[in-house]
Order: sequence, then C-alpha cells, then structure tokens
Amino acid sequence: MPAFTFEKISPPARRSPTASVPQKPRSVISQMIDRIAERRARRTLQVERAARRDEKPAE
Repeated sequence: MPAFTFEKISPPARRSPTASVPQKPRSVISQMIDRIAERRARRTLQVERAARRDEKPAE
C-alpha cells in the first residue's frame, strides 16, 4: 500500500467567455466577387429551371 497519493488538480475554470476578435470589414474586391458569384448562381438556377420546363413532355 502506498504511503502517499497524488491529487489530480483540474485546470482553473474560465470565468468569462473568450473575447471575440472584431472582424475586419470586408474589402471592396471581396464584396464585388461575392456579388458576381451570387448573380452567376442565380442565373444558373434560372437556366436550369427553364431547361426542366422544356424537358417535360406535353400531355
């Protein structure tokens, strides 16, 4: 039987939430790219919907 034991010490609990780093405003270039990508995605959806309408057989 051991003459001594080691006590397990847990790390101190965080008292406050981690301070969030304020995000930098997005650059103009990245905003423009986002707009272009969004328009392209919308256009692609419109083309796909039109193609589906054309594929349906008339009954």
